[in-house]
Amino acid sequence: MSDVAIVCSNVSFSWPDDTPVFQDLSFSLPAGRTGLVAPNGSGKTTLLRLVAGELTPSAGSVSVGGTLGYLPQNLPLTGGLTVAEVLGVAAVIRAIDAVEAGDVSEEHFTTIGDDWDIEERTRAQLDRLGLAGLALDRDLGTLSGGQIVRLGLAAQLLRRPDVLLLDEPTNNLDQEARHRLYDVLTDFTGCLLLVSHDRALLDRMERIAELGSGELRLYGGDFTAYEEAVRAEQEVAEKNVRNAEQEVKREKREMQQARERAERRASNAARNLKNAGLPRIFAGTMKRGAQESAGRAGQTHASRVADAQTRLDQAGRALREDQRISLDLPDTRVPAGRTLFLGEGMQVHHDGRPVFADAGVDLTIRGPERIALTGPNGAGKTTLLRLLTGDLPPGDGLIRRNDGRIAYLSQRLDLLDEDRTVAENFAAFAPERPEAERMNLLARFLFRGVRAHLPVGVLSGGERLRATLACVLCADPAPHLLLLDEPTNNLDLVSVGQLESALTSYQGAFLVVSHDERFLAEIGVNRRLRLAGGTLTETGAPAV
Repeated sequence: MSDVAIVCSNVSFSWPDDTPVFQDLSFSLPAGRTGLVAPNGSGKTTLLRLVAGELTPSAGSVSVGGTLGYLPQNLPLTGGLTVAEVLGVAAVIRAIDAVEAGDVSEEHFTTIGDDWDIEERTRAQLDRLGLAGLALDRDLGTLSGGQIVRLGLAAQLLRRPDVLLLDEPTNNLDQEARHRLYDVLTDFTGCLLLVSHDRALLDRMERIAELGSGELRLYGGDFTAYEEAVRAEQEVAEKNVRNAEQEVKREKREMQQARERAERRASNAARNLKNAGLPRIFAGTMKRGAQESAGRAGQTHASRVADAQTRLDQAGRALREDQRISLDLPDTRVPAGRTLFLGEGMQVHHDGRPVFADAGVDLTIRGPERIALTGPNGAGKTTLLRLLTGDLPPGDGLIRRNDGRIAYLSQRLDLLDEDRTVAENFAAFAPERPEAERMNLLARFLFRGVRAHLPVGVLSGGERLRATLACVLCADPAPHLLLLDEPTNNLDLVSVGQLESALTSYQGAFLVVSHDERFLAEIGVNRRLRLAGGTLTETGAPAV
């Protein structure tokens, strides 16, 4: 494979309704690990699909050097398939079994090719991804979402690709599965291009590709280095804007001063000509000359002002839009030590089987605690959240809730009415707030002007999150206990930062299910719970 693995040349692409996505996009990527970042809606997934050949550019070309592997965010897998069929090894294994049973038909050898060790390689790959005990004849419908993601990755790796495209590969993975995936991708020697909001994974990249403003910019180093580079760029851009603003003011001031001087000279000249008693024609000629001279000076200063304004505009374009959420939420404050939730021996049964251990689980939440709930996929974390909210009554055990409101943000962010606007939803959650106050609060959540009057159904994932946070955190009454279930799934990095800002401002208690250690650190988690094997335990160590 050549050093350049992916080449996009003057690529343009629009959706069938003529909505443009890319226009004359060009870049090349070498071998190595590249993380692709950009806000939601910028075209990250579309770009991967163009490289994978699932979409065809309307202009330009895309070329890939070598064998391609592609793992989309939503795997097109259905029940009824077996593990071996998903991995693409079922036919080869059947052919090997037939040959070993004495059938030496040529078609079997053609099917096998050089893959006589396919079962060993398959087992090794599954083992590396934490799927060692997975039977090859097991039905796909019996697997969890996290197992399906890892199975899809194993299928691509078994193809021995030179170029591997991954779209949000850590979604639905618990902490152990994430670390296994990190190790596998670190060992990948081809060209890896992945889209992810998982900053721990992005910190294992060799370069970051930023998609935006119609171009793709490459930054050497991992995501932390990229953030530092962007921060440094912003500091320079802000300094350039300040300097350009001062230059515009100076040029405008000098233009005004020049105009005033010209007016004084013209006035003095007129008086002098009158007093000198010169012939009228000669006086008119001198007056016109003075006016023309003043006009040329004015044009020079106006040109300087225009040039300074152009430089200011150019400096301003280098600035990134401030997407930070700045909040003050005093109504969410909870006194230290106040018990918000008490559960003893809580138990739930699914299909007649207990979800938790025989004695159930105990949980007490007090004051403004910031709790992280971790554990393997399928351990019952979402079930526990539903017990806390009251959406799911316990089959056994005791539950007591404080009078303070409990708010729940599910993974689907389905709390709002999709047919109503952001402002209308907010009014429903906080009817006692004056409209001006509601609009001011929505502006703090970055819904300004017409953005506040868009239907929720047309919002992007990040916008929907901000709208939901506005309605929940500023509701009447304000929540004292906030429950969040994998809130960073499917969010771009800007939106994750906005969520971190909002939760930092929140003064009540929250319990968040997440496997994103960087996110948990940023929101100030001070208590950790782990649910595994039906048992809920306290742990001060990072989740594993």
